[in-house]
Amino acid sequence: MSTEENTSEEVLLEEAVSTQNEIVVYNDDVNTFDHVIETLIYVCDHTAEQAEQCSLIVHYNGKCTVKTGDYDDLKPRCSMLLEAGLSAEII
Repeated sequence: MSTEENTSEEVLLEEAVSTQNEIVVYNDDVNTFDHVIETLIYVCDHTAEQAEQCSLIVHYNGKCTVKTGDYDDLKPRCSMLLEAGLSAEII
């Protein structure tokens, strides 16, 4: 593989990675673990285990990325998390 081909592949990979956004959920003193878990299962299509792990990460670390993807997919999901009373944003 030539240097030019290798460089082109690296640029394409960087572009693909940079188009991914994340929904980050932040810790609060209001929502119960059960509510957060149920909401993540419903909104983010998590398994029960994934949702439980994310809720623990949020609790102990203050935040957790709960979903990655294209902005157009994440926007309505983030809105649903906010409507459910969770603190979340797309980054």
